Amino acid sequence: MEHAPHGEYFSITPIGHIQSDYPDKFGVPRQPGLAPAADASLVLTPPFDDPLAVRGLDEFSHIWVSFIFHQSPTRWTPLVRPPRLGGNRKVGVFASRSTHRPNRLGLSLIALTGIDTSNGVRLQLEGCDLVSGTPVVDIKPYLPWAEARPEAKAGFAPNAPDLLAVTFSQAAQASLAARADGASLYALIEQVLGQDPRPAYQREGHSERLYGVRLRDVDVKFRSTTVGNGQVTLHVDKIATFSDQ
Repeated sequence: MEHAPHGEYFSITPIGHIQSDYPDKFGVPRQPGLAPAADASLVLTPPFDDPLAVRGLDEFSHIWVSFIFHQSPTRWTPLVRPPRLGGNRKVGVFASRSTHRPNRLGLSLIALTGIDTSNGVRLQLEGCDLVSGTPVVDIKPYLPWAEARPEAKAGFAPNAPDLLAVTFSQAAQASLAARADGASLYALIEQVLGQDPRPAYQREGHSERLYGVRLRDVDVKFRSTTVGNGQVTLHVDKIATFSDQ
């Protein structure tokens, strides 16, 4: 096998882009599948939107999606602070899934729920962890017999993160009840906030701080509350559409 000369550059052409429930990167789950209520589509662009390119893909339940962290800075650092370590401990960038990578390449395993080829190619995804507009550079089918390794070590992230309880004000519940997609949006908000999207360094001593996360077409305002046993709960104060801001 020939090796590319040191310093040679390679160009990558996006084959499509993501349309998702996440208009901003704040609040996007840090791994795929953690918010199954999140709907998304992968829209292929010409000349890659030929239905022949996805023939047979509907026989697979999950796909690997390679993409670009297009909202991350082009500068990278050898050490990063993973949120799972509280944002205090540093590890090597290649020992993490940080977005601050030399080539800003990302990889997500996502459930494939449908393929629409009536007008180009649109893949329907479930539990997507990608912000809307993310450029996609490749798709591959997932093979569980070759790629699932339950016995593998997972370093500083051995298990899925514990979920926080999420409560809703009466005003927030009323806003959801008035929407046709209220039930699915409720589930999405609960799943996203349950993973505590607040920056790790702001999780102590900021109980009165009001945060906002945008999901679909709404801005969700929430704050943290602490009950007597020290249990933290995220409380949704208000839900408003972008046009109402």
